[in-house]
Amino acid sequence: MKQQQQVNPIQSPYNKIVKEVYYAIYRNAKQLLSTLERDELRYSLEREDKTTTKVGTIIHEFINPLIYLRLECHATNVFAIHYGFEQVLVMNQYSNVTSAFVRSIYKLTSKDTTTINIEKAVRTDWCIKTCSEMYEYIEERNKHHTFKQIKYKPATVRRKQMQAVA
Repeated sequence: MKQQQQVNPIQSPYNKIVKEVYYAIYRNAKQLLSTLERDELRYSLEREDKTTTKVGTIIHEFINPLIYLRLECHATNVFAIHYGFEQVLVMNQYSNVTSAFVRSIYKLTSKDTTTINIEKAVRTDWCIKTCSEMYEYIEERNKHHTFKQIKYKPATVRRKQMQAVA
């Protein structure tokens, strides 16, 4: 009789989809931030742990003055997505970025867009709303994060305007 191999909960289909969706949200966040002209708003601190995935592990973390995103291994070995955004009080380019970011989280994790319902992966037991303060705090005391700058790519409309002038 063949002995059945037990599936590691960390490698479950649920966690696989949560991880794939997380990285799709992450790529989208970087794309949104790439349209900002101000260099300092395209800086980020990133942390990644590729060696272990046990309860409490931060698998990936992205900190920016406007956006916060984290994938972690939560209790019972399920992956969870935490997020945050800078509270922007005036409707402008920055509020457009943070709004589009939040919408992308819920759009990409919707049970209508994934093969397995992962809506519970988005956790709101805590939410960062002062990303700029968190960014500065981590930047000053950095032990685990890598400093990166997202390359500037003007938004499509802006790019077309600039080409028309040239």
